[in-house]
This record gives sequence, structure tokens and C-alpha cells, in this order.
Amino acid sequence: MSRLPGALAHLPFPVIGSPLFIISNPKLVIAQCIAGVVGSMPALNARPAEQLEEWLIEITEGLAAWNKANPDKPAAPFAINQIVHKSNDRLEHDMAMCVKYKVPIIITSLGAREEINAAAHSYGGVVLHDIINNKHAHKAIEKGADGLIAVAAGAGGHAGVKSPFALVQEIRQWFDGPVALSGAISTGDAVLSAQAMGADFAYIGSAFIATDEARAVDGYKQAIVDNDSDEIVYSNLFTGVHGNYLAPSIRAAGLDPAALPESDPSKMNFGGSSAKAWKEIWGCGQGIGAITKVQPTADYVAQLKREYAAARVRLQLA
Repeated sequence: MSRLPGALAHLPFPVIGSPLFIISNPKLVIAQCIAGVVGSMPALNARPAEQLEEWLIEITEGLAAWNKANPDKPAAPFAINQIVHKSNDRLEHDMAMCVKYKVPIIITSLGAREEINAAAHSYGGVVLHDIINNKHAHKAIEKGADGLIAVAAGAGGHAGVKSPFALVQEIRQWFDGPVALSGAISTGDAVLSAQAMGADFAYIGSAFIATDEARAVDGYKQAIVDNDSDEIVYSNLFTGVHGNYLAPSIRAAGLDPAALPESDPSKMNFGGSSAKAWKEIWGCGQGIGAITKVQPTADYVAQLKREYAAARVRLQLA
């Protein structure tokens, strides 16, 4: 296993809930952490910017209260996602809030910034940077990230095209720090598979959309339940960066999922204008075929743990 620094050293279960743009909120984050997985949300979900401090107070106080009442079953730490792309004009403010409340884990996306890593390290925070290829992985670690989130083919939202087998293998040839694997993971069997490939954690997003606590409309949650990987479309039209989306939401917007034009990547914007796109066009990964119902986060995580334990037993008996 890897060297696991700080808040990553003693996780109750090897799963990190990925930050879901618009959808993740304090209610979901707290539920994930109490269930034993790292809960996370994008800083940009708090709108206006002043709301971020209110949410950080809600999360930190909520988890502290749980830990005080349940010393034998402490909650997992939480994470905040920072979009470090130049279009995010809130980054300095949002990172200052994370420093103030000593957010245990910072997840950085769309660029690697040394000053962001240094700010997290100033209070003992851990930085995980998401990447889609080995080249970006090297840059992230060179600029001071503590670990990597390997976003492989099939992941929801902004995703790469590399096979998880290739991506993790290439990273592990030179990096022995924390690695989380993202890409169509929605079962306990897949969590164990990620570890077998060399990752420390599974990074799960789309499955958490279909939970009671997620801030998604009912139609979105039901679409996760009703569809499978055949209804996932890979396109850069909506934000300028390639990602996976639910075809029914694209059709509802009056577009043909099979004939989407290419977008100009130079026009991508993650500070605010993309919110409408993500609200109307539903990001989703290829792993949703295993999601059969909308349920509380605690029940879904309990299901993951049962499947994970059963998979371990099967391998021992083989």
C-alpha cells in the first residue's frame, strides 16, 4: 500500500465521494462522512461566495458533534474541491476559507498551482489533484500535490479516455503516494478491483447522485436508476472540456446525442457560466447500470461495504 499522509491515513473504508458540481451540499457531505467515506463538494457549489463559510461551519460542526457522540465510530474526513482554472475568480477567497476552517483534504482540478498546495500544507491539509493522463500526473506532483485522482475512461463529468489498467499502471511505475481511481465505479466489487490494480481508494460520484441527500432534481436521480452505460455520451460541447453526460438530458435540451458539435476549448469557463449547462445537461458516468434505486447515503455505503466484503471472500475461496 502507499504512503498515506494526514487525513488519508486511517479512513474507515477506501472510498472517496467525488465532488458533484451543483449536486453536492453539506447534507450529502456529512452523510457520506458519517457513513465512513470521504464526503466532498466543490467550493463553487456555495453561491454566493459568502455561503461557503456558512457551509464549512455546518460541516465542521456537524462532524464534530457526531464524533463527540460516537467516539467509537468517528466520521471520515471531508474534502473541498477547488477549480484552479484561470476562469475561477473565486479561488483566492474560497481557498482562504478552506485555510480558516482547516479543511482536511483539498481536491484540485483543471490545473496544478503551487500556491494552492502550499496553502493547504500550511495547516496540515492534504492535496489530491485529479488527472486524466500520466503527463498531468507528473506535473501535479512536481508542483506539490500529495496524491492523485486518476480519472479514467467512464468517469462522470469531466473524464479522460485512458483505461484504468493503463493509467494506474503508468502512475505506479514512479509514484508511491496516495492514488484514488475514478471511472465507472459503483459497487463494492469495483472498489476492491481498484485496490487490486494499485489504487488506494475508489473515487465514486454518479452513484451518489441517486441518494436522498443529493441536491439533484428527482428526474436526474431517476435517470441514474433507469439508464445504463448505453445512454452515456462523451462530449466537450457543454463546458469546453470532454465529459460524460446522460443522453436523455441532452435530448430534453433539443439536441441529438449522436450528432453533437465540438466546442472551442479556449472558451471554457468554470467560474459561473457553466452552472447552467451542468444544471440542464446531466453529468454521469458509465457505472450506473448497477444503481437500481434511490436510497439514503448510509444505505448505499452499507451496500458497498457488504459487496466489498463478499468480493474479498470470493477471492480467498478461488
